Amino acid sequence: MNINKTIRVKANWDEEAQVWVATSDDVSGLATEAETLEQLIKKLQIIIPELLYVNGLINEDEQGEIPFHLLSERTETIKFGA
Repeated sequence: MNINKTIRVKANWDEEAQVWVATSDDVSGLATEAETLEQLIKKLQIIIPELLYVNGLINEDEQGEIPFHLLSERTETIKFGA
């Protein structure tokens, strides 16, 4: 089965933990974290198909492609002046 819908994943920077935290309304149970966006993408490439299988949306022996869109947000503070 080819997933026709692009899965939307949101990543927010957790300043206290110093990690990116990813969640998705499109994939039930998706919650993971990583120190960099690159590491997060690698984890998502493994976790998303596993969760789709567990949720009964794909079969274990199926092959195909699953598109996902990662939207990241990070707020920073700039200090200025004396």
